[in-house]
Amino acid sequence: MTKNLAGLNFGERHASTRRDFLKAAALGATALPVACGQTAPPGKPTTGSESPSRELLVEDPERPQPATFDRLTLEWHQARARLLQDRAGAKGADLIWLSSGRNVRYFTGLFVSMTERPFGAFIPVKDLKVHFYYPFLDHDIVERWWHDESEAYFDYEHAVGGFPNEGAVKIGPPVDLHRWMLESMAKRGFGNTTIGVDRPGSIAAYQEMLPSARFIDISGICREMQSLLTPEEMALTQRAMNYGALGHAFARDYLIQHGTDLTDWQLRCETERFVMDTMMDDIKHDGRPHTAVGLGATVIVRAGVSTASPHPNQFCRSKIKRGDPIYTVVIPSVAGYGGEQYRVLHLEPVPEPRRKMWEVNTESGLLQARESKAGVRCQDVAKMVHDYQVKEGMTPYIYHRPGHGQGGRGHTPPYIALGDDTVLVEGMLFSNEPGLYNVEDGYGYGTGDTVLVAKTKGIVMGQAPFTKEWCFIT
Repeated sequence: MTKNLAGLNFGERHASTRRDFLKAAALGATALPVACGQTAPPGKPTTGSESPSRELLVEDPERPQPATFDRLTLEWHQARARLLQDRAGAKGADLIWLSSGRNVRYFTGLFVSMTERPFGAFIPVKDLKVHFYYPFLDHDIVERWWHDESEAYFDYEHAVGGFPNEGAVKIGPPVDLHRWMLESMAKRGFGNTTIGVDRPGSIAAYQEMLPSARFIDISGICREMQSLLTPEEMALTQRAMNYGALGHAFARDYLIQHGTDLTDWQLRCETERFVMDTMMDDIKHDGRPHTAVGLGATVIVRAGVSTASPHPNQFCRSKIKRGDPIYTVVIPSVAGYGGEQYRVLHLEPVPEPRRKMWEVNTESGLLQARESKAGVRCQDVAKMVHDYQVKEGMTPYIYHRPGHGQGGRGHTPPYIALGDDTVLVEGMLFSNEPGLYNVEDGYGYGTGDTVLVAKTKGIVMGQAPFTKEWCFIT
């Protein structure tokens, strides 16, 4: 396996992992010539071994140390399950029923694809045992992981007695699989107990299926536990963010090399390939279940008018032009942990209105990061950001809140929003994306990052700079 890049010191020179770059560092990163048809076609390796953009990545000793492990241990997940037992038990629960994929992964460590097929994990409050109910296609994954008991149905819709995998090919009415799970638990002595569920919207239906039991909502406990990152989770998140920074350096260098010969789609594809190759060269994997889990990289590149939409619904394949914003997003995930890292690049010249919006957007993100400290309310951080944007004349271009919770991966409570009065606590993680969008003139800015709440300020976890030196390329 190649050298682990999780702890990369970005202040030193490093060879490119998957693509070689032009030997042009001596010219200065923002003074490199823009390619105009005299370079190798996009997708082909270039010559040289230096990455000028990596030289600009920023170290911060206050960031968590990146993980040297590839996933959380089973013991870590079991410790979280014990804490959930304590908290659910304090609410009166005798049994915990987890059906959300996020919660199954967090409390049992089992990574499984959640589709329309019902999947359940039951954990007694007074005994650290997990019982899975699952579709048979997940058999090998479940049976090779922590489980004390498990039962499988064939597939959805499952017919009564229909198990082709056992030679019983039968057609018939479909089984109500949620009722099947509950009745099975009743047979195990939990029919007259209190069951804590992580999907409260289903309580009424569950109560009808098993009227002798009592169902209570434990979704808030699950959310609260996941909103505060443990040191191990912070380390995995930082490792993923470091891969994201390498992706941004690659995208910037590739843009410098190929310039207006590129489309945003080509830049996206090449960057995603680079990030995934870098991660897979660095993470132990043998193709078998339970290794390289929760691994992936979302890369988005949009140039020109598509940057004016916060959530565009069109496919983006535009020619890169001078002066247009080039919105680059790299969101890597390691064992399900990662964060957002957005930058907006330009090939000079940049018209003054765009330069102004870029400046306000960038400062908005830095302001949010500075104020994301323990003891401050989410809504107060949001107000400071929006007040600044309005003061700078950006009122028509404000389309959304500055950020959302980033517990694990994806959108989670709480939110950096005017209506969320949650008090920030050390260990919370938020996206940092106070975007601005001029739909009429066809450009927008979504520079942002991921911020870890600390005692006196928020810590920006991404290493790609927010500076003009990085973003404006001559």
